[in-house]
Amino acid sequence: MNTAAQTPVTIDMIRAAAKRLDRHARRTPLLSSPFLDEIAGRRVWVKAECLQHTGSFKFRGAWAVVSGLDPATRAKGVIAFSSGNHAQGVAMAARQHQVPAVIIMPRDAPRLKIENTRALGAEVVLYDRATEDRDAIGAAMAAERGLTLIKPYDDPRVIAGQGTTGLEIAAQAASAGVTQADVIVCCGGGGLSGGIGLALEAEAPGLRLRTAEPQGFDDVARSLRSGRIERNAALTGSICDAIITPQPGDITFPILKRLAGPGLAVSDDEALEAMAQAFTRLKVVAEPGGAVALAAALYRADQIEGTDVIVTISGGNVDADVFIDALRRFGA
Repeated sequence: MNTAAQTPVTIDMIRAAAKRLDRHARRTPLLSSPFLDEIAGRRVWVKAECLQHTGSFKFRGAWAVVSGLDPATRAKGVIAFSSGNHAQGVAMAARQHQVPAVIIMPRDAPRLKIENTRALGAEVVLYDRATEDRDAIGAAMAAERGLTLIKPYDDPRVIAGQGTTGLEIAAQAASAGVTQADVIVCCGGGGLSGGIGLALEAEAPGLRLRTAEPQGFDDVARSLRSGRIERNAALTGSICDAIITPQPGDITFPILKRLAGPGLAVSDDEALEAMAQAFTRLKVVAEPGGAVALAAALYRADQIEGTDVIVTISGGNVDADVFIDALRRFGA
C-alpha cells in the first residue's frame, strides 16, 4: 500500500484502468431534459453513474484495483471501509474475482447498502463513525488477516479507476458538441472528482472541474478557498451520507487544488428536490449524496458559467423511505 500511495496518478493509469474495465463496467449515458434546462437557465447534461454496476461509480475504482493485483496477493482477499457505495463496489469486484472481501461500514449507513453488501458475499463489520476511526480499524484488520486495503478515495489506483468516468464524459461531451462547460462532481474525499479532473485535463481541457458537497460538510470547498486541507467539525448530520468525509485526501487534494474551480454546496432539501427532479424528468433514481451536483446546477446557477453544465449523479442507492419523502415533498 505504501508504494501505491506514493505513485502519482497519471492519464496513462486512467487509460490502463479503462482497458481493464472494458466489458466489465457500464458506459453510463449522458442524459438531458428541457425541463432541467429551464430551471438551470442553461443546458444540463447528466452523467448517470447511478446506472453503474452496484448503483454507483465506485465499482470502477474497485474493479481497477482488484483486477490489477497480482494473483497471489488477490487470492488473500481485500478489505475496505465505506458508508455503502464503495463497500458494494469492492464486494462485487471481489466476488467476480472469487476472492474474500471484508467491508467496514458505519452503523448509521442506509440499511439497503448494508444489506446489499452482505448479499454480495462480503463480511460486514460495523463501527460508530462519531467515535471510532475507520482508517485505524481497516489498517489493523488488513495487517491481521493479510488483506489488501482498498481505500475509498485516497489511493492512486482507485482514483485512476474513477477517472474512467471522465474519459467517457470527455467523449460524450464532444459528441454532443460541448467543448466549454463546468463539470460538477459530487464530492466526498475527492476520488471521483480528482480522477475526472485528470481525465478532462488530458482529453477535454475546455471542461472545468467543479465540486459539489452538502452544506456544513463542505471541507473540499473550504480547502479550495484556503489552499490547505480543512477538516469538517462533525462527521454526521446530513442526509447525504455517501459523501461525508472528515477532510479531502492527501492525494486527492493536490489534484483538486490544481484543477478545480470554486466548490459548491447545497442544502439537504435541495439535494432531495434534485432527486425528485431526476426521477420526474430523467426517470433515474438518485441518492441524496449522488444528487448534490445536479442540485448545484439547478439551484446555484448564478455561480456557474457558460451555456452548458455537466453534472454527475454519482449514486442511486437510497432507502425507499427517503426516496418516497423526496417525491412526496418535491415531486411534480
